[in-house]
Amino acid sequence: MWHTLEPHDVAARLQADLNDGLTDQEAARRLARYGPNELQTYGAKSRWQILREQLTGTMVAMLIAAAAVSAALGDYKDTVAILAIVALNTILGFTQEYRAEQAMVALKRLAVPTVKVRRGGRVSDIPARHLVTGDIVLLEAGNLVPADLRVLDAVHLRIQEASLTGESEPVEKTAQALEHPDLPLGDRANMAYMGTTVTYGRGVGVVAETGMRTELGRIAAMLQTVGAEPTPLQRRMDQLGRQLGAAALLIVAAIFLAGLLRGQDLKLMFLTAVSLAVAAVPEGLPAVVTIALSLGAQRMLKRRALIRKLPAVETLGSVTAICSDKTGTLTENQMTVTVLDVAGHQVRVTEDQDVVWALRDRPALALLLAGGALCNDALLEADPDGGSGFRVVGDPTEGALVAAAAWFGLQKFDLDTVLVRAGEVPFDSSRKRMTTIHRAPPRESSIPIALRPVERGFPRSQWPPYIAFTKGAVGSLLEVCGHLWVDTNSQPLTAAWRDRIVRASDQLAADGMRVLGVAFRPLPSRPASSQAEDLERDLVFVGMTGITDPPRPEVKRAILSAARAGIRPIMITGDHPLTAQHVAREIGIASDGRVLTGRDLDRLSVQDLEGLADEVSIYARVSPEHKLKIIEALQHRGHIVAMTGDGVNDAPALRKADVGVAMGVTGTDVAREAADIVLLDDNFATIVAAVEEGRTIYDNIRKFVRYLVTSNSGEIIVMAAAPFLGMPLPLLPLQILWINLVTDGPPALALSVEPAEPDVMRRPPYPPVETVLSRGMGWYVVAVGSFMGLLSLGLGYAYWRVANPHWQTMVFTSLTFAQMAHILAIRSERVSLFKLGLRSNTLLLAAVALTIVLQLAVVYLPFLQQVFQTSALPAKDLVLCVLLSSTVAVAIETAKWLGHRGGGARP
Repeated sequence: MWHTLEPHDVAARLQADLNDGLTDQEAARRLARYGPNELQTYGAKSRWQILREQLTGTMVAMLIAAAAVSAALGDYKDTVAILAIVALNTILGFTQEYRAEQAMVALKRLAVPTVKVRRGGRVSDIPARHLVTGDIVLLEAGNLVPADLRVLDAVHLRIQEASLTGESEPVEKTAQALEHPDLPLGDRANMAYMGTTVTYGRGVGVVAETGMRTELGRIAAMLQTVGAEPTPLQRRMDQLGRQLGAAALLIVAAIFLAGLLRGQDLKLMFLTAVSLAVAAVPEGLPAVVTIALSLGAQRMLKRRALIRKLPAVETLGSVTAICSDKTGTLTENQMTVTVLDVAGHQVRVTEDQDVVWALRDRPALALLLAGGALCNDALLEADPDGGSGFRVVGDPTEGALVAAAAWFGLQKFDLDTVLVRAGEVPFDSSRKRMTTIHRAPPRESSIPIALRPVERGFPRSQWPPYIAFTKGAVGSLLEVCGHLWVDTNSQPLTAAWRDRIVRASDQLAADGMRVLGVAFRPLPSRPASSQAEDLERDLVFVGMTGITDPPRPEVKRAILSAARAGIRPIMITGDHPLTAQHVAREIGIASDGRVLTGRDLDRLSVQDLEGLADEVSIYARVSPEHKLKIIEALQHRGHIVAMTGDGVNDAPALRKADVGVAMGVTGTDVAREAADIVLLDDNFATIVAAVEEGRTIYDNIRKFVRYLVTSNSGEIIVMAAAPFLGMPLPLLPLQILWINLVTDGPPALALSVEPAEPDVMRRPPYPPVETVLSRGMGWYVVAVGSFMGLLSLGLGYAYWRVANPHWQTMVFTSLTFAQMAHILAIRSERVSLFKLGLRSNTLLLAAVALTIVLQLAVVYLPFLQQVFQTSALPAKDLVLCVLLSSTVAVAIETAKWLGHRGGGARP
């Protein structure tokens, strides 16, 4: 482990010269041996492989067969329609799969074009891909780190590692060796990792790993080895296709043989069998699924969720666990001062606070706020989008102090104008403090409200010309303080006061806050030096601030809604365990607060973790491998997992999860390319809203399948039962195709926009292993299909027995009308149609009306009568068709009512 070695040990192991760097000859030799410093792509699918996979699915193969049969029958309109559906699905699937392969392209964009390197005693710019282990690299603010480096020298060096470790703040770097070999990446303060960004200071590092051996390279390798699993909907549709295909072949073969045995014409029976085969294959199903998913994607976009892969829309509805990052998703990703603590008084900062009263009642608060804003390099800028608010420019924690002062009326610009900075001692990780020196305004001038308590604490003759403000860690600050500011004057800092301050600081830290103290020192003259030891002594401790990244206000409601829906929220973060525990308790993720850290996960296998996966809801200080392990353990337990992420380190987990959800605001290109869904507002509540849409879509797809398969089974029952009654063919091939066209078309498509069931988010998710025909749908299809088929056939049989010439048209019309009654009744699985109201889905109402009009045209228009061999029905016969067909809806509504009274399960 490079972080445990002293610089000279690193140099010895890498055979590097820390002063002059490698020679050009040695660098060339290592480049030839180890290869360039770049990420490699392997195992990617070609375009032809992706296309072949799209065309070999069960449903698609059945559709192609159905198109061939339709062409053989001369029904070219159906052929074109079916092939158009196949083409649409293939294009969508190909596009989404191809885009999924682009995550590596985005990862490669993190490569650095050139880098400053010391070679042979000279500093020169070389292409980053030519870096080798042992090279000495110079780092400055704004640089991307080009490889994994062991830091040799750091001057206020801070590196933003959020995309790799999940840490929201830049990490202060040091050259000192660290003791523990198993430290998480975020705690390896003497390492700089490829793809991270230098935000402050400068440094020197030696290249320890390059290319695929870097931490970023390991992520790239994981990203390419994680295969995409089929979604629950894709598995269910494939299984349904196989079931329907097998059933259709058996039934059609039986009808064909039965007809031949009864002496029917061979050509007629062949056309009938083929027509039934086309009717049995739900060629509209892929189109309806695609349309339902597309409409759902549009609705999700209105709710701030961008769908990149259509099947993920429905998969969200099956989710049983949501693994979420903390920063920016569960929290606002905006460091905020929430507590002010001065000399025995603590104030909770709230938006509705009377700030004037607060400063008047506790004058030391003004001094605390002003000191935090003055000893500070952050700024507030007007909102670039033209809004009324401001945004922080600079370190997020420093920005929180500036924003808090501004909230209380102490603008940093005004303070800097009156108390001009005359010197500073920058922050240092060993001191954990920062000090700034300010020229005090003349006592006779207008003194800011923040200094009025200070003014009253000094006699007129002792008003200082300069004031030094120091902020930093409370423990570090107390080491250099001798007094405490109480209201308007200073008092000796006794042991009792020290104990009280330490206890208050510890309590704030336990509450998940970052605690910073503020102190000051009056200076009789401008100091001759800006050395820390000269300035940071005999300070007056003013107070401390508790800073936190507060939870989003709507997240707690979203967590509760997810719990009611049987979905388990899980926090996976790179932050400190205490911070994670506090936020989790505050938003209701975990009451017991049990945490597993990265070190714990290192000791557990996936099998060991499976036993804990249903108990632990908080994971802290995790690495990319840990996230994969957590997801894998949950999936082994039968969970459908959604995973949120924004960094490069999240990409493998986003790919591995059943639904990968990337952040659109703070997310990296790598994360977005690896994800299925992008949140445009980075908000956990948006995921829960998307889950509701996903469940609604799956419910509507099941309604369509229920309707389609039941209707088709009714047609097959009519054709299969007629020979046993001694009847001729009750439906002609063209009539079967017509029913298939008008009833499976607009009415079925209209089901895809059916509103959500009332209890959609008050029930647990359906088991991922269930089939589309589960929960009694198989029996329902047989029962209702038989009822519809026998009802129509019985009506036709009665007319046939008395030699009524309209008997075949009666079968044809009553079966079409029965399917319309059926579709209206199954709009909800449990709620009555009368309670829903006909106008709650006007599109379906219009589609049913259109189908009825078209059927009447086939029956009553002479030129269509010739095509479909129908006859005009007398009014009483048409009314009889309508009344008998309506009994289908009456029967289903009665079953709903009985099920509701008996507390029965869904039909």
